[in-house]
Amino acid sequence: MRVSGQLPDARVRPALSLQRWEHLTFVHWRYPAEVLWPFVPRGLALQVLDGDAWVGLTPFVLGGLRVPGVPPVPRWSTFVEINLRTYVADARHDGVLFLRVHCARRAVVALFRAGLGLPYGYVPGVAGATAGQATYAAAGTRGEVEVGASLAPDGLVASLTGRWAAFTRHAGAVWRIPVEHEPWPLHQARLVSLRTDLFARAGLPDPVGDAVVHFSPGVHVRIGAPRPAAVLPHRSTAPL
Repeated sequence: MRVSGQLPDARVRPALSLQRWEHLTFVHWRYPAEVLWPFVPRGLALQVLDGDAWVGLTPFVLGGLRVPGVPPVPRWSTFVEINLRTYVADARHDGVLFLRVHCARRAVVALFRAGLGLPYGYVPGVAGATAGQATYAAAGTRGEVEVGASLAPDGLVASLTGRWAAFTRHAGAVWRIPVEHEPWPLHQARLVSLRTDLFARAGLPDPVGDAVVHFSPGVHVRIGAPRPAAVLPHRSTAPL
């Protein structure tokens, strides 16, 4: 199985979408696997990293959204997105499973819900970043992050942040959406404050324990066409 890490497992050729992910914060918590299993589509395995399943809250600015060969629409193509996710695998790849996504563009929400079955919802939001701070605000979510020095990720951090596919169940099948970008430039970070209703909206209990937090100024991203996942014949847990 190709696994997560700092480098993409394959080039995305051709790309269906080009975009930037900017001012992005990874906030991760350990979760009991039995809490997350009901959210995992049949044919995928819940991934266990360092002995636990994980849930990540990832607010960021999606910038320059466009299709290849077409310039981005000024102002419209840049907006805030906040996703809540866990980590899963099929028989060949691992990746992200979105539990809930809040997005500040109605057309993007409609496209991803109808076309891919992804759990997108429209929520307006704003974000800002300076040399030492990042802030995010949307309906139901408000957070502030203190950004520290750059770091070289260890194996766990590289796996939590370096994900090269998203999985979704749609139209009676499980699909894998490939992703490619340069390695994340990561920084140490500290969660100064966080208030969010994303966990409740997704049907999850609130996290317990300290969060693992990292920040990135951003990467350039290529999104490929969905392709059928290599589904597993039985329910399982996939350790890294």
